[in-house]
Amino acid sequence: MPLDRRVWLECQALRSQGYEVSVVCPKGPGDPSYQEIDGVHIHKYAPAPEAKGLAGFAIEFAYSWVRTALLSFRVRRRHGFDVIQACNPPDTYWLLALLWRLRGVRFVFDHHDLNPELYISRFGRPTGIAGRLQLGGLVMLERNTFRVADRVLSTNGSYKRVAERRGGLDPVHVTIVRSGPDTTVMRPVYPDPQIRAGVDHLLAYLGIMGPQDGVGNILALMDELVHRRGRTGVRAVLMGFGDCLEDLRKECTSRGLDDNVIFTGRVGPAEITQYLSSADLGLGPDLNTPLNNVSTMNKTMEYMAYGVPAVSFDLVETRVSAGDTGVFVPSGDIAGFADAVEALLDDPERRVELGLAARRRVAEELDWKPQAEAYVGVFDELLDNAPDEARRAAWPHTPRPAAATDAATDAGDLVDLDDDAELRRFLRDRTRSMVETS
Repeated sequence: MPLDRRVWLECQALRSQGYEVSVVCPKGPGDPSYQEIDGVHIHKYAPAPEAKGLAGFAIEFAYSWVRTALLSFRVRRRHGFDVIQACNPPDTYWLLALLWRLRGVRFVFDHHDLNPELYISRFGRPTGIAGRLQLGGLVMLERNTFRVADRVLSTNGSYKRVAERRGGLDPVHVTIVRSGPDTTVMRPVYPDPQIRAGVDHLLAYLGIMGPQDGVGNILALMDELVHRRGRTGVRAVLMGFGDCLEDLRKECTSRGLDDNVIFTGRVGPAEITQYLSSADLGLGPDLNTPLNNVSTMNKTMEYMAYGVPAVSFDLVETRVSAGDTGVFVPSGDIAGFADAVEALLDDPERRVELGLAARRRVAEELDWKPQAEAYVGVFDELLDNAPDEARRAAWPHTPRPAAATDAATDAGDLVDLDDDAELRRFLRDRTRSMVETS
């Protein structure tokens, strides 16, 4: 924190409505043990060593649970709390919530991942005894999390159905809170021209780089475009980190793509804004797996916030997010993916129309504000804390407070979203106008 965009927006939503918020999480590089940001108390512990194998994951989960439990006592002593919210993976914090229930504390489960489906997606459906035990253990942990939770937050309709059917929960105790971007902050700026220097087109990926995320498919795509189709004027920027990052870098070199692919590693909001404001297309390389098919890909909505059309493998929840603004190809079809990318690169007017529709859809239908209202409403109902007029007035409205505008402009000069002609020109060229630069 505050790197996790969804959870940070949740913290800000609660703070805007008068709640005191404390967070317990692992440290990132250079993080202090305690800091207060925008009124949110953040207590951090040194993360466990990278897990390898079943024993490694067990040690990591146990270590993280113990460190979190100890810090929860510190938070209780310094700030107090009435509700614990836990995210996953892992599905282990139900036990901590169960212990705190003895002191009258409620538990809200923010359901980020389907761990049984994640296991099957990474390792296949098990046939041996060991594999079946591991999968059964994940199902048991998920079931216990659902049973202990007073309320469940689902990121989409597919996850809500899992909570109701597999978790046996009453639908009134499950609320959909999508990870919509704050479109007053995530919006296009005039980017640094050096980002696109030397190439005609820029493709972008933003997200985690784990085995289930399919980022290697982007390298296969770039290999197809550059080495087989001769499109040397295209570059891909891959933003993010994860278990596969170093292996992906090695594969990139072995494919001879170091001049055409950039790995940024961990990036912050300003860098994301610069790269996505520069990009012609966003990429969704996630294959159709039991997990991916029903998971909401935040990157899709983040591309849309910057008016960037996305080309993705065809997944149920990705279609829900993008609607008619995205282009979908059969899962695993690299040649078809390359065809879709080339078609859009060669048709700037279609890119503009899709980009305009994407920005409009995410701002009008997927923005964080209505999600924030649903989210805080769960806590209001759980704690019998009905909002008064003052709290209702505290919700962000257009124009945004100066702090939000400052956060957006930190990354560059804003593109005027109300000037249709200039917005269209920008989405086509991704540069300042010649009048401004001359």
